[in-house]
Amino acid sequence: MSGLLEVRENLRNFYSKYEVYLIPLFKFILALTALLFINGSLGYNSRINNPVIVLIVALMCSFLPVNFIVVLGAVFVVLHMYSLATECAIVAGVLFLLLFLMYFRFSPKDTLVVLLLPLAFTLKIPYVIVLAVGLLGSPVSIVSVSCGVLVYYLIYYVQTNAAIITSLDGDNAVAKLHYVVEGMLNNKEMFVTMAAFAITVILVYLIRRLSVDHAWTISMIVGSVTCIVMLLLGDLMFEVNSSIAAMIIGAVVSFLLAKVLEFFAFNVDYTRTEYVQFEDDEYYYYVKAIPKNSVKKAKKTVKKITSVL
Repeated sequence: MSGLLEVRENLRNFYSKYEVYLIPLFKFILALTALLFINGSLGYNSRINNPVIVLIVALMCSFLPVNFIVVLGAVFVVLHMYSLATECAIVAGVLFLLLFLMYFRFSPKDTLVVLLLPLAFTLKIPYVIVLAVGLLGSPVSIVSVSCGVLVYYLIYYVQTNAAIITSLDGDNAVAKLHYVVEGMLNNKEMFVTMAAFAITVILVYLIRRLSVDHAWTISMIVGSVTCIVMLLLGDLMFEVNSSIAAMIIGAVVSFLLAKVLEFFAFNVDYTRTEYVQFEDDEYYYYVKAIPKNSVKKAKKTVKKITSVL
């Protein structure tokens, strides 16, 4: 354990030392990954599907606020859908406008959730983002989680139904518009996922704040099980036809990744817990103090020996 703690401290020191360079690099990687995901999933507009354009936009995002990546990602999605069908672009534009109004009003600091959740869906481990939000965020972060789910299912729906959308009568714009809107509103899997993720975030948040030993681990276990049970219930009630094996494997992998997050964000030694009681003129205080796990780097002493002739 001491070796891992020393590695963690070295990583923290390295980040603190080179933070001014690492933050733009992380923004660049995040923007590049998000735009490549959008182009790979849609890719109907050949101009913005150009790798040079993607690199230039990602480089520009590295010097701008993180929220700007979300806005540019929405612009890319709308442009791709406009190349497919104007009606898809209208639905996407209105949907993004409503999402931005909720997102910037309630949880503007959860940009990473909106960006990473669709990517995690592609990797079949969206639960890790949900657990991380419950551990590090607040119940208000449900808005960002719901936005991320909605963005993923919008892209997925258009991607899987692109042939049908283009085959509809080009002169009948109402038919295309109705098809896209009805398809999103009747997407039972999307609403079941939203509800399951929202309940999971609240449970993880409430349990990890309890004054019990290993609260973070307990919250992750309860959250993972609750999420799977909710999705299975939704599958039975609404015939969503989700893959049970993929759910379980994804939940296990997400739990392990959440444990890695716990190691860096909340690593404490419960064996050295102390209970302190004191008072002032108005209150009695009962405090539970849990020391953090830390390791001090050994100081190296170099002795210079010179020979005297």
